[in-house]
Amino acid sequence: QVQLVESGGGLVQAGGSLRLSCAASGRTFSTHAMGWFRQAPGKGREFVAAISASGGTRRYADSVKGRFTISRDRAKNTAYLQMNSLKPEDTAVYYCAARYMAVTTTALEYNYWGQGTQVTVSS
Repeated sequence: QVQLVESGGGLVQAGGSLRLSCAASGRTFSTHAMGWFRQAPGKGREFVAAISASGGTRRYADSVKGRFTISRDRAKNTAYLQMNSLKPEDTAVYYCAARYMAVTTTALEYNYWGQGTQVTVSS
């Protein structure tokens, strides 16, 4: 069982930055790939970024490449999403997710989810 708690969301102006954190409970963090997804009002859940259990593989949605960076700290059992050059279209609830071993960009393949954190980017 893995429990995930996101933090770091908030209100920021366009062009600004935020860093989201996802704290994971349990000793299985090191064997789980971590993903970030987002959901804007009236839209489906969208893949943002993912990182493999080892940290050696990272995937990004085209819409965030070059602006967002996913990372993980095994000592702290925490995954991060550094978001730079934020745009109003990045406004959404951001969720972190975990699945055993292999990284994937498909939400349905993640077993564990956090409660989400709101990110609002004003123009």
